[in-house]
Amino acid sequence: MAEAYIIPLPPRWERDLDCGWVEFKSGKDDIRGYLAKPKGKRNLPGIIMIHENLGVIEHRQDVTRRLAKAGYAVLTVDLYSRIGGQSPRDFTTPEERRIKAFRAMPDEQVIPDLEAGCRYLESLDAVDGKRIGTVGYCSGGGLLYGWVLGKSTNVKCAVVYYGTTSMRPETRPDGKPLERIPQASKLQCPILVLQGEADRMIDGVRDMVEGLKKSGRPVEFFSYPGADHAYDDDTHPAYHAEASKSSWSRTIEFLGRHLGSGG
Repeated sequence: MAEAYIIPLPPRWERDLDCGWVEFKSGKDDIRGYLAKPKGKRNLPGIIMIHENLGVIEHRQDVTRRLAKAGYAVLTVDLYSRIGGQSPRDFTTPEERRIKAFRAMPDEQVIPDLEAGCRYLESLDAVDGKRIGTVGYCSGGGLLYGWVLGKSTNVKCAVVYYGTTSMRPETRPDGKPLERIPQASKLQCPILVLQGEADRMIDGVRDMVEGLKKSGRPVEFFSYPGADHAYDDDTHPAYHAEASKSSWSRTIEFLGRHLGSGG
């Protein structure tokens, strides 16, 4: 039973990265985020990463570091900062968990936090504040839509992984549904949308894409046969290696094209 004596490892030492938790203000509130950037580099493009409803879990921190290794200063804003940095835990079913998680991070609260994160990145000496993009996953992808459909001030490009296009009344603090597709023509920057064809959790993706195209901004859309929701998460049962690898390549190429290279 040797495994009984295995103790948790400390955080991985990333020789080529500076990474860890930072704090910044959003209005009067203290917000934290997980930041990773290449060591000793200057003039870096920046990325605001928007986590799924699980929060800034180890997998999301890992992806933050992966993007940093690709040459970016990456800040994953902790959208649960006000409630201790973890998603709500007082649930009894998976559906109740999702509902309470969504309620804890409504667009009206999150978008100012993302803007504050953007200001934080702009303030860093190593970052070129004129080259900032954003990447969002699942509920974070939906929040990304809400942000760049008329409410962002300095986002040059966006990547959405299986982002939610609407919110049901029970998932909103005000009890009213939120539809994002009618706002799609307000897109402010080039966008890449990535989706699994087997994903039944997200409705209206193709309608969203058609609406985004009406903005006149560049819109790229890829859908992967056999890939389900959360297919990019290599710690999740739905992980789809081929779709994830392709999505990563497309994400890096898209970011490089619109933000340029780091360092």
